[in-house]
Amino acid sequence: MSKPPQQQQPPGSTGQMRPRPRDSMSDYEGRDLLKDRRALITGGDSGIGRAVAVAFAKEGADVAIAYLNEHSDAEHTAELVRKEGRQCLLLPGDLAGAQQCRSVVEDTVRAFGGLDLLVNNIATQQELDSPEQLTEEQWLHTFDVNIHSYFRVTRAALPHLGDGSAIVNTASVNGLRGNKKLIDYSATKGAIIAWTYSMAQALAERGIRINCVAPGPVWTPLIPATLSEEHVEKFGEQVPMKRMAHPDELAPSYVFLASDRLSSYYTGEVIAALGGETMPG
Repeated sequence: MSKPPQQQQPPGSTGQMRPRPRDSMSDYEGRDLLKDRRALITGGDSGIGRAVAVAFAKEGADVAIAYLNEHSDAEHTAELVRKEGRQCLLLPGDLAGAQQCRSVVEDTVRAFGGLDLLVNNIATQQELDSPEQLTEEQWLHTFDVNIHSYFRVTRAALPHLGDGSAIVNTASVNGLRGNKKLIDYSATKGAIIAWTYSMAQALAERGIRINCVAPGPVWTPLIPATLSEEHVEKFGEQVPMKRMAHPDELAPSYVFLASDRLSSYYTGEVIAALGGETMPG
C-alpha cells in the first residue's frame, strides 16, 4: 500500500494521514453481542481505539473514551458512536497521571451507572538510533503511559466489574520480539502481556476475563507522529502480507474478546494479528 513520506507532531491527527486509515467500521454489522454494556476505552479517540469504540456501539454498548488532547479526532469518534444510537462520553486528560486514571473510571461510572468492559489501549513511543539516546525521562514517561495507566485504570475499575465483565489490553508484536529502535516501548508491551497472564489467573474466580491483542503494523496516527519519514513510507512492508493493517481489521478481535457469547472460555490469551508473521514457541 503506497504511502507518501510524512510526519506529524505527537500525538498525531487522523485528518493529516495519507492514505486515510479505515477506522469507522462502515461495513461492520452488529449482532447485539454487547447489548447495553458500558465500556471505557483508553486511547479511544483514533486508530484502533476509534474502530473498537464504533464496533462496540454497533454491538449495543455505550462507550466512554479517554484520550489526551486530540479533540477533533475524539469528537468525530463520538459522532460515529452516537449515530449508532449509543451514548459516548469524552474524557480528555493525561493518563500518565494517577489521578486522571482514577477520574476516567469515576466519570464513566457516574455517567453510565456502572462499568462492564474496559479496553486499555493508550500508548506512546519514540524511535531511537542507539540505546544511549534513551533518557530516564523518556523511559519513565513511556512506562507511565503504556503500562502504569493500564494498571491504574484497571485498579480503579475493579470495584465496578463483576461476573461477566471483560478487560482487553492492547500490546504489540514488539512486546513479543523486541525492537532495537523502540526499546522502552517494547519493554512496556512485553510487560502488558505478562501482566495480562497474571491478572487472568487472579481474576478468574471473580468471573472477570482479561485478554490481550498484540498487533503487528497498524496504520494509526501514532505512526507518522513518532516514526521517521523513511520508516513511515515502508511501514508494514516487512510482513508476509506485505502491508500494514487498518484499525477496522483489528476491532473485531476486541469484540470477540469482550463478548461472553463468543469467548466465555477465553482469559489470559494473546491474539497476535501479525499479517502472516509467526513467533517462536
